[in-house]
Amino acid sequence: MFIDTHAHLDFPEFKNEVHTVLGRAMEAGVRRIINVGVDADSSKKSVDLARKYPEVYASIGIHPHSANDLDISTKQQLFTLASHPKVVAIGEIGLDYYYLKRSSQFSKYPTREKQIFCLEQMLDLSIELRKPVIIHSREADADIYAILKSYQKDIRGVVHCFSGDWEFAKKILDIGLSISFTGNITFKNNPEIERIIEAVPLGSLMIETDCPYLAPEPYRGKRNEPAMVVRVAEEVARIKNVSLAEVEKQTTKKAMTLFGIT
Repeated sequence: MFIDTHAHLDFPEFKNEVHTVLGRAMEAGVRRIINVGVDADSSKKSVDLARKYPEVYASIGIHPHSANDLDISTKQQLFTLASHPKVVAIGEIGLDYYYLKRSSQFSKYPTREKQIFCLEQMLDLSIELRKPVIIHSREADADIYAILKSYQKDIRGVVHCFSGDWEFAKKILDIGLSISFTGNITFKNNPEIERIIEAVPLGSLMIETDCPYLAPEPYRGKRNEPAMVVRVAEEVARIKNVSLAEVEKQTTKKAMTLFGIT
């Protein structure tokens, strides 16, 4: 079976269609899906989906976009949600400096300092709850690495939707974290990502959709969904020159081990 380690089935793009989408995933051989929270509300929805569907697991956390919303009450909500046995990770959490480098129209976007504080609070929560982390990094690789390295003795987890260079990938692997790839690896003219996939050991690699975003070729521009994670696996197999069955076996084994999925 395949595991989609990062989905957002609670997002509006899937309204009233989750059952059908999960049916297509099962038909494609995708038998486990981690639905990932980005704030308190979506974290609760992720847990609700995990309660309802046997194949769905949940991750809870505060995305850097929502760092301004973190307070004692929100952290307590996450702590309470984490008691559900199908909550397998804290995430997605991390840093995103994309909008900080753009127009002033984003003046209310969380500052670098707010994002770092939120990330460290979430990492502390992961340690307290003994759960792995799902890390988001966008135009913030240096700060992400510095913070994760300072926590490396106490955390385990994955940098999802990897978009950095090989130097960042190597640093992440050196501190014991894994790397996950999504449909963007199928886009043309991306030699750096192919080089990284070639170099990352298959045992340190996972696959995801990040749906509804980043649908792989030939579905680019359409709504992504868990069934399409098989296309990501096919591309990894092509780049690494191994069988699809081997990618399926190794990525599933890694996800099951890291997240405690059965």
